[in-house]
Amino acid sequence: MPQPAQTYQPAQTSQPLPPVSVLGLGMMGTALATALLKAGHPLTVWNRSPSKTGPLVAQGARPADTPADAVAASPLVIVCFTTNDNVGETLATVDFTGKTLVNLTNGTPAQARTLATWAKKQGAAYIDGGIMAVPQMIATPAAYVLYSGDEQAYETHRPTLAALGGTKWVGTDPGRAALHDLALLTGMYGMLMGVAQAFALIRTENIPATEFADPLHNWLTAMLSGVVPGVAEAVDSGQHLTDVSSLAINQAAFPNFMDAFRDQGISSDLFAPMQKLLDRAVEEGHGADGLSRLVELLKLKQ
Repeated sequence: MPQPAQTYQPAQTSQPLPPVSVLGLGMMGTALATALLKAGHPLTVWNRSPSKTGPLVAQGARPADTPADAVAASPLVIVCFTTNDNVGETLATVDFTGKTLVNLTNGTPAQARTLATWAKKQGAAYIDGGIMAVPQMIATPAAYVLYSGDEQAYETHRPTLAALGGTKWVGTDPGRAALHDLALLTGMYGMLMGVAQAFALIRTENIPATEFADPLHNWLTAMLSGVVPGVAEAVDSGQHLTDVSSLAINQAAFPNFMDAFRDQGISSDLFAPMQKLLDRAVEEGHGADGLSRLVELLKLKQ
């Protein structure tokens, strides 16, 4: 079970802070680099488009001409690219001997494990990370980063990583951070799809979205606080029977949504798969179960 994100408080010391290199200066990479600069770390930066290093150089960062130069400059190398393909392509020929590579690029568990194997062959300790924040949240109490991989390297550099936000260790398997990251984002995207559909529906009667925002927010908050823990318990125990709202009841009610969307002139693309899943659940004899049963039905058949 992952531990809560912790805000690391390093001991007060007069020793200079260790240098860090950051490669990849999109919005998130720039936010990470800025946080490290503000924390007092000597910083080397590199980006495929050199112009993006300008604002950070103005704040005291050192620009590197090549990825190899950036890696050579610091014992801790933080990478934040668009995809993990970019990581492999950019760093393929770079010498990482004795370095710690922290990859904060969004990716899959399989990609993280592949990069960890590659990094080990290159002589580097590998830590994969999942950033649970938008750029504006970095270095605030609201931000935290999931980490997995080389635990010794994580503990060594944790005081530095704490400049970015709370730190949350999720295991020595390099893929665990990406797994947690994608699972959390899956929940977020599912929620946003429901919010988008709700606003699209309410606006068909010229009701402003801003007028509907408070009741929608309050309803979602109440449902999330009450539903998520119960679903988790049902999934882990395998006990899906419910006295709240059965799959059969939901299946019977769901056509009302489809009809209303059609009648109001909006697409049902986001919701149509749910109808199919409910139909299948009832057909397979799970009508008395709660919505938690759908977690089991999402497994792909081998």
